This record gives sequence, C-alpha cells and structure tokens, in this order.
Amino acid sequence: MSSAGSAIARHALAASVVAVLASSPCAQAQDADASAQQEPYRDRIIASSQLQALPPDEDADEDDADGPPRGFHVEAIASRTERGDDSYDEQGISFGGFRETANWGAFSLDATLFDSNRDRFDGIGDGGLGGLATLWQRNFWISDRWRLDNGFGVLNTPATPLQRNQYRFYLPTVAFAGASSEWHDDADGLLLQGAAGRAGIYTGTRVVGFDVADGNVAALNAQWRWAQGWTGAASFLGTQGRIVPDDRGEAVFETGDTQALYAATAWQGARDNVQFNLLSSNGDSGSATGAWIDANAQRGRYAHNYGAFYLGEDLAWGAYPISNDVQGGYYRIGYQYARWSWNAGLDAIDSISGKGFDGLYASSYARYQASSTLGYGGSLNLRHGAGDTGYSAQAFLDHRGWGQTRWQFDTARGNGNDSWQFGVDQAFPLREGNRLSASLSYGSLDYGFGPSRTTTVALYGGRDLGDRVSIDGSAHWTHGNGEGAIRGTDVNVGVNVEMSRRWLLTAAFYQSTGSQRSPFVIDPLVTDQPFISLPRDRSLFLTLRYERNAGRPQGMLGGVAGNGPAGSVSGSVFLDENGDGVRSASEQPAQNVTVLLDGRFAVRTDSLGNYAFPRVSAGNHVLTVVPDNLPLPWSLRDGDAQRTVQVEVRGTARVDFGARRQP
Repeated sequence: MSSAGSAIARHALAASVVAVLASSPCAQAQDADASAQQEPYRDRIIASSQLQALPPDEDADEDDADGPPRGFHVEAIASRTERGDDSYDEQGISFGGFRETANWGAFSLDATLFDSNRDRFDGIGDGGLGGLATLWQRNFWISDRWRLDNGFGVLNTPATPLQRNQYRFYLPTVAFAGASSEWHDDADGLLLQGAAGRAGIYTGTRVVGFDVADGNVAALNAQWRWAQGWTGAASFLGTQGRIVPDDRGEAVFETGDTQALYAATAWQGARDNVQFNLLSSNGDSGSATGAWIDANAQRGRYAHNYGAFYLGEDLAWGAYPISNDVQGGYYRIGYQYARWSWNAGLDAIDSISGKGFDGLYASSYARYQASSTLGYGGSLNLRHGAGDTGYSAQAFLDHRGWGQTRWQFDTARGNGNDSWQFGVDQAFPLREGNRLSASLSYGSLDYGFGPSRTTTVALYGGRDLGDRVSIDGSAHWTHGNGEGAIRGTDVNVGVNVEMSRRWLLTAAFYQSTGSQRSPFVIDPLVTDQPFISLPRDRSLFLTLRYERNAGRPQGMLGGVAGNGPAGSVSGSVFLDENGDGVRSASEQPAQNVTVLLDGRFAVRTDSLGNYAFPRVSAGNHVLTVVPDNLPLPWSLRDGDAQRTVQVEVRGTARVDFGARRQP
C-alpha cells in the first residue's frame, strides 16, 4: 500500500471516530427527550407517615384536651372616677365564654355585674347594682336550608342588609333587653328577623351595664330575592322612649312613643345598582313620611352616586334622632387611576317647613401621589344658603421617609367666625415592639366667642417591655389665649402585665379636660357649630383577667376544627375628626365599644379605644363594630363598621375603625 493510500485510510478512520463521538451525545439527548415525553414530570409527594410530628402548641391546654372547643374568661374590675364636682367608685365582674356543639351551633356569653355609688345609677337595683348579659346561639341548622341565630339578653334590634346599606342616610339600631331571632335561607336569599324586649340605655364607666327603662321595643324584618337581580325588604320598629344627649353630652332616656315602617327594593347589575326606600313614622310628635332613592354607576375609572330624597318633618326611626324636615337631591363623582384620585359632590337641600336650611352644599377632594414617598392634595367644602354661607378648606402633604409625615393646613369661615390651623402629624419608624406618633398644631380658632390662638401637642404610642409586659398611652396638651379657649392636659395610660398563660393584669389612668367640635367640619344639614363643654374627668381602672380554653383541637376564634395555624387581630376604634380614616395622635379613642369577630366572638375596647383577639385561625375573617356605646353624634356607617381582614400564621393583623360625626 502506498503512503498516500495509508494517509487517506488514517484520515477516514479519524473522521469516523469523531462522527461517532459527536453523534453519541445527540443520541443520548434524543433518548432523554423521548423519555421525558413518555414520562411527564410529577411532583414528589411525601407520605404523611414519613413526616415528623409538629412541635406541641405552647398555648394549648394539655390538662383538658378532650371534648368540643370551648373557653371562658372572668374579669374583676375596680375603678375610681372624679367628674366635675362628683366622685364615685365602681366595682364589678365581667365574664363570658364560648362553646362549639355538633348539633346546636355555637354558643357565646357576655355578662357583667357591678356596683356603683354614682347618683345616676341609684335606683337601678339594691345598692346601685347594674349589669347586663347577652347569650347568642349562632349557626344552628334546623334543616338543610334554614340556619338560625338566636340572641337573649341585652341586644340591638336586627337590621336587614338593605336597611344597613344606606349611602346617604343612616337608620340606627336600638338597644333593648329581650330576645332576638334570625332565620336564614341563603339558597333562596330569604331572611326573617324578629326581636322584642324592654328599652333602655347603656350605663357604667369601665364595666358596661344596661339600665332598663319604662318602655318596650319590638322589631320585625324580612328580606327576600323576588327576581333576578332584585331584592326587597320590609321592616317594622316600635319603640317607647327616645335617647338624647344631656348637657354633659351623655345619653339620657326621655318619654315618647314611635312606630315606624320601612320598605325598600334594590336592583344590582354588573356596573349599576339602585335602591328605593320608603319610611313612615307615627309618634307623639306627629305622623311623617319619607322617600329616597340612591343609585350607583361604575364607568371605567369613574364612579357616580346620585339620588333624591324627601324626609318629612318629625320623621323618626327608633329611639335616636334621624335627618328630617329636608328635601332635595345629590350627586357624587369619583375618579381613581394610577397616581390620581379625586371626588366631588353637590347637594341641593330645602327645608320642608321653612325652619331649616335652604341652599346648596358642595364638596371636593383631590390627591396626587407624586412618587412612592410623596403625595399631596386638598379639599374644599362650601355651604350657601339664605343668610348662611360658610366654607372650609384643607391642604396637605404626605411624605414617607423617616416614618410617615403629614403637613396640613385648615381654614374655615362661617356664621361670622374665622378659623385657621397648621399642623404636623408624625408616625415614627421604631423597632418592633415600639410605636409612637405625634401631632403638633397651632392656629386661631373661633367658637363664637372671638378668636383664640391655640397650641396643641399630642402623643400616641406604646412599648412592649419583654414578652409579658406592654404599655400604651396617649397625651394631649392644649393651651389657648382668648374667651372660650380650651386649656389643659388629657392623659390616658394603660399597662398590661401577662402574669402567666391564663392571668392578665391591666391598669389604666385617664384624665380629660373636655372637648369641642372642630370648627373645620361643615355639614350639609347642620348650620351651627355646637359647643359641648364636658366637665373635668379623672379615672383610675384596675382589671384582673383569667382566661381558659379547652377542647380537641383547642378552640381558635373564627376557626374550624382542625385548623392549627393561628395569628392575632388587634386595632382600635376612634373618633375620626378629620374623616381621613387614619388615627392621629390628636384624635380621641372610643371606649367600651363592642367589636365582633365573624359575628360570633365579642370584645370591648379599653380606655384607649384598643381591642384584641389574641388567638385567631389563619385565613379571612370579618370584623364588625357595633356602635352601641359611641358618644353622640358619632356613628359608623355599615361600610365603615365592617371590614374583612386576612390573618397570617403567627402574624398580627391590625384594623382601625374611625367613627364620624353625623349631621
């Protein structure tokens, strides 16, 4: 063989080896692809038998883990109060609990008993005894369709969703001592409600009681779905007695009978809804009728609300005053997109009798989010009528840097009074377990006695001193020069000491020098700026609480048996003076107000307006505030009184509720 032939053979052999080596990965890749197509990927599931057992629940009651979920708590409470020239003591107990059953639903109890030497409570019982008791049976199924909620003791009259869903006007409930029952047929959209008992008012300072008056209360409601998209409702409410504020701003009971009928129907579409309302009342002050319509339309980024109303003179509903002697219409428009949000509204109001306000009320609000840390905006409110013209304006700037900061300027003119105020609200960024916000304002305020230069400094915050001790408090210092100016210091401090897993000690000190209505609040149906001068109030509270839960698994508020992960829910109820929905250090708390979790478990706010549900199952829950103890004229609309909150495992969800003044 020649050398040339040998070289060609060697080159051919080398080329064959290279081809085989190059084709081998491709073949393997093709085989792998084919195998992958034949056997798709599946997640590997670990058998439950191979999982390690979860660590024991530190909060579980190991000594009583059998039986259905259940729990109870007992509080011993003592207080000393000095109000004006009066001083009085109050001692009492509060107890309650819950128990889940397999066939009879869930039971919950909330009760108090106290003794007070305050003159106002003399005659309630032997030695000034007072108290209340409320027992609820919820989610009691009597068939595969009907579900019952039954209440006994001190309750509030029930209300249908259409009755609560009022955009422009507010129909309050009435407190009474008696019985209530609600029948739900969710499949057909049918709801039946009935209640009857004795009228009365809430009493007590730290321990809440109920003073039964010489009058009766009866309510009968129904709501049904009568066509696709259409819902109807009818309600009757009869009361003997009215609740009005006295010269101290506290609720008192007066004689006076009222019977009222309410009917409504509503249509709900994809982008539109409308509700028609009729109200007729008959009482000691005479007979009256009312009718109003509320409509809503969603058009892209715009939301429209409009309606018309006629509320006859002396129109009444229950024991509380409502808007009456007015007729007119309103229109609202709102816009929100990206960084812009704004709204505007116009009300045309006439007094039917000619004794009230006749004119126009206009309002507007705008906010622009310039960046992730800067936002600014303002609002303008105008009221114009015969012999009565007023306005209020506000400009603000929000900055997020070293915490959350708001710079705000307010000005108002009306009834010959001119006021202005500049303020700063600061929420400080602190380590976990510490919280502090501050407010500083200076301005010239006129309450009808001439302008007075007023300076206000307010603090609100708290600190966790370890895992078992926490302190929360607020301070409000005001100094004014001029007739009618407020001067003094308000202090509210509370200390919580978790002595053990079941024992909690709470001490609180409260001092108030009184309050006045903000001159920058201009209402469409209120032409004057009422002045409420409360006497000096100083109180000291001491509470010792024992709590115990049992059952397998341990009962968690709002949970279903078997749901182990849990967190907590806390927050506050406060008097939202500027209506922005955010509690600032200068705004006052709402004390002894009931907060419900999923409509089944209840707590009351403390002297700082705070509430807490310490052990709540993870997931979505509904919080509802019952405005049973809000001072007049503050109230919560249905949309503001109910929130949905998501609880995360080992997390704390915070929800604040701001009550607003009602015209």
